[in-house]
Amino acid sequence: MSQAVLAFDFGEKRIGVAVGDMELGIAHPLQTISGESNELRFAAIGDIIAEWKPARLVVGLPIYLDGTEHELTRLSRRFARRLEGRFGLPAVMVDERLTSAEASQSLNEIGIRGRGQKPMLDQVAAQRILQSYFDAQPHATA
Repeated sequence: MSQAVLAFDFGEKRIGVAVGDMELGIAHPLQTISGESNELRFAAIGDIIAEWKPARLVVGLPIYLDGTEHELTRLSRRFARRLEGRFGLPAVMVDERLTSAEASQSLNEIGIRGRGQKPMLDQVAAQRILQSYFDAQPHATA
């Protein structure tokens, strides 16, 4: 049985995707999905799910630093419910506070700055979301 996990950094314009393995507990950036229509975006997600055959999905939950929710919080929860309904896989929400800032810092550290980060920022943020999910699991290896 697959131990793969896919994570999503949901945004209204782009969705970052990361992949990892439950046994290894290590997340890797995979790709960024861009698309005008939900149908195109979900078709791309369907292709990724067919390729990786994950056991579960992780979706970043954007909330303000003080813990209050906002419009993107609601949209991210809806996105997670749609993933569950469409693909029949459990979708777990993970607090994503500061993941975009951490992703940007990581890209800065390897010399990718400013606009050069745009193509990779969402998938690296998804990697951070997935890594925080793995790190919170009691059986994950450090």
